[in-house]
Amino acid sequence: MSTERYVFSEHEFRTYYSGARLLYISREKYGGDWYSMPHIHKFTEFFFVVGGSGKFQIRDNAYGIATGDMVLLNPQVEHTETSVVEAPLEYIVLGIEGVKLVTGLDSAEGFNIIHFDEAADDISNYMHRILAEAKRCNSGYEDVCQSLLHILLINLMRRTKITPRTEDAFENASPKAASAKAYIDMHFRENITLQSIAEAANSNKYYLSHIFSQAYGISPLQYVQTLRLENSKYLLRTTNYSLKQIASMSGFSSISYFTQRFSKVENMTPSSYRNMCQSRMANGT
Repeated sequence: MSTERYVFSEHEFRTYYSGARLLYISREKYGGDWYSMPHIHKFTEFFFVVGGSGKFQIRDNAYGIATGDMVLLNPQVEHTETSVVEAPLEYIVLGIEGVKLVTGLDSAEGFNIIHFDEAADDISNYMHRILAEAKRCNSGYEDVCQSLLHILLINLMRRTKITPRTEDAFENASPKAASAKAYIDMHFRENITLQSIAEAANSNKYYLSHIFSQAYGISPLQYVQTLRLENSKYLLRTTNYSLKQIASMSGFSSISYFTQRFSKVENMTPSSYRNMCQSRMANGT
């Protein structure tokens, strides 16, 4: 008789992974030139590039990304994703609460960009398996996704200098509210409705409105309008696009509706806002 027996340390296992909880997973592919508004999250995000190329603007610096790269962002790190028409960016993103990622060099920065070579297929496999489980929604799928997340974290720790560090729960939204917010952040320029947002979060639209408002102090559709206005202000400040172009690029159905909404919130027309910003820049204020 031959026996092999191994004893595991419960303490060590829990130290790394017990606090990590998957909030959402999403696959995004963008056609043509596209960028997101600068934004932050209260949770950690993993972006794995499965196609194309683009840039991540993280705080004041831009970083090129391509297929097989992974971008890891800790909570409260401002970032912007950019895709280009020549090679539209496609990625899978995980939203994870209860864990921060620490590295020897970049822990103070709160982010890390990993250029995988041989390991890219393994990482891609786990990301796609989580996505497939979430898509099928079979019995117990959330537990399977959570287990796959733990395996993914172990693989990252083995292949990099990254250590997942469990921390006390953040001031969190529910997973469905966080998933809805992430969906809106990526799709606010499109003709999205409360129903389409709820479907993306796998939720009832009335329940979603309730939990979203509890988490963020604003309804989902109010948040959509806020992002559209902020995007339009950014374009008015930094580009020479026409008002019609800016209205379209920000998700407004017409220039008249854009002007109406903008004037109501900002107490000035889009043209007046642009002129004010240009005047301040000329005066160095």
